[in-house]
Amino acid sequence: QVQLVESGGGLVQAGGSLRLSCAASGRTFSSRFMGWFRQAPGKEREFVAATRWSGGTTYYADSVKGRFTISRDNAKNTVYLQMNSLKPEDTAVYYCAAQPKRGYWYPDYDYWGQGTQVTVSS
Repeated sequence: QVQLVESGGGLVQAGGSLRLSCAASGRTFSSRFMGWFRQAPGKEREFVAATRWSGGTTYYADSVKGRFTISRDNAKNTVYLQMNSLKPEDTAVYYCAAQPKRGYWYPDYDYWGQGTQVTVSS
């Protein structure tokens, strides 16, 4: 079992920044990938970014590439999502997830956090 707890969401003006955190506990070593997803009202959950616990390549949705950065601190079992140059269309509930069942970009993971709201005002 893996438990995930997100934090760091909030209200920010367009152009601003936020950093989301995802603290993991439990059998985190069993998860190859950690991902961030988001879901806006009336829309499907979509991939934002992913990284391997072991480090190396990071992956991003085209819509956030160059603005968002995913990173991890293995000692703290925490994954971060630094979000810069935020836009109103980034408004959504953001979820972290562990252990994808298929590709890392599918919203089909074994473990999910409770989500944290990010609201970007124009």
